[in-house]
Amino acid sequence: MSEEHPIQDLMTTALDSIKDMVDVDTIIGEPIETPDKTTIILPVSKVGFGFASGGSEFDNSSGSNDSDSSSQSLPFGGGAGGGVSITPIAFLIVRPDDIQMVHMNDQTHLMEKLLELAPMAADYIKGFIQNQSGHNSNQSNAQQGPPPSAPEQS
Repeated sequence: MSEEHPIQDLMTTALDSIKDMVDVDTIIGEPIETPDKTTIILPVSKVGFGFASGGSEFDNSSGSNDSDSSSQSLPFGGGAGGGVSITPIAFLIVRPDDIQMVHMNDQTHLMEKLLELAPMAADYIKGFIQNQSGHNSNQSNAQQGPPPSAPEQS
């Protein structure tokens, strides 16, 4: 029979609270219908969340090496926290003849593209640097000439 560790309670409580805040209606909001009933507007948001937890157990024994000490519950200190960021980014406008995405801020769209390209740019730069260092080491080896061969023994 295993006992739950106190950090599990902290994590469960924090994650349940975040789960209650973030659902599908948070990302794609409630539909808004125009008075003439021909257009439906859906707000679109970007949702980000973070979560952290940690804890420690404190040994309250004063140097005693009892075999019972491993089975005893140690004093515990810990904490957990989380945060949610909801940023409205666009509206999806649905009409009988077309569907249109209207970004609230063109810079938001641009920033999203830049963030998507950042890992690819970092990989490109890393590869370029590695190629340059490999190219430089090949040049220095060529300038030094081939390594001297060992004298033949007969």
